[in-house]
Amino acid sequence: MTEPTAAAPAPLFGASDIRRLAEEIGIRPTKTLGQNFVIDGNTIRRIVSVASIGTDETVLEVGPGLGSLTLGLLDAAKAVVAVEIDPVLAAKLPETVRAWRPEAADSFHLVQADAMKVTSLPVAPTALVANLPYNVAVPVVLHLLQHFPSLQHGLVMVQDEVADRLAAGPGSKTYGVPSVKAAWYSSMRKAGVIGMNVFWPAPKIHSGLVAFTRREAPVTTATREQVFAVIDAAFAQRRKTLRAALAGWAGGAAEAERCLVSAGVDPTARGEVIDISAFARIAEAREATA
Repeated sequence: MTEPTAAAPAPLFGASDIRRLAEEIGIRPTKTLGQNFVIDGNTIRRIVSVASIGTDETVLEVGPGLGSLTLGLLDAAKAVVAVEIDPVLAAKLPETVRAWRPEAADSFHLVQADAMKVTSLPVAPTALVANLPYNVAVPVVLHLLQHFPSLQHGLVMVQDEVADRLAAGPGSKTYGVPSVKAAWYSSMRKAGVIGMNVFWPAPKIHSGLVAFTRREAPVTTATREQVFAVIDAAFAQRRKTLRAALAGWAGGAAEAERCLVSAGVDPTARGEVIDISAFARIAEAREATA
């Protein structure tokens, strides 16, 4: 008796497909928009696998480009909401989905917009999976986590050094503003490195995968804006002690020291050694006497 053969996986784009689609709509990837299109199907499968997308989930994809990752996400998720800033790419994408994944066309939603300005979507996303332009990766991630509390987890591909900064913990030399602000919303971890040759055009540096899981913000009476103001002040002069770095924010070094002591933080420490909860306590100490 012959064993039934497993169904072949749905086709994904290769380099020739990407170049053909780009030629059809007359585009060349631009550095301005940070466009580097994935041309390797195995890389797409790896990203989708590491992202751990459930079949009942709605995935938010930012910067889908020509649709390399979009097809892989449609294979795994219940629905995909894609946000694309480039009008030419945005116009082509629904047609590409209908041609390559006709059975999933009704599960695909396109929003032609700047992701930094999007505050509502046609379907509430539960996961974020995106190949993000290097120059806007951190603000985009923070913006989406702020405005879409339905996002419970995700995986973003960013410049490798940006991945290190997002996933860094206190005491690391790469720990800074992105690390702390991201920690307000979620726990982040480095989930892998992607080589340069799986992109067109090939970037000059490796990319990193960062996985995140939503968690509750620190319990505090201070607002997110107040806490983030402390973080910005602490790292604006990261080589200075917190007492000195926060003097301008607090209205003087003595007041900065009082806030730090009240928060249980050593005034001679630097911002790079304390976590998001400590920053929240510092903000709360300041607001208590404001």
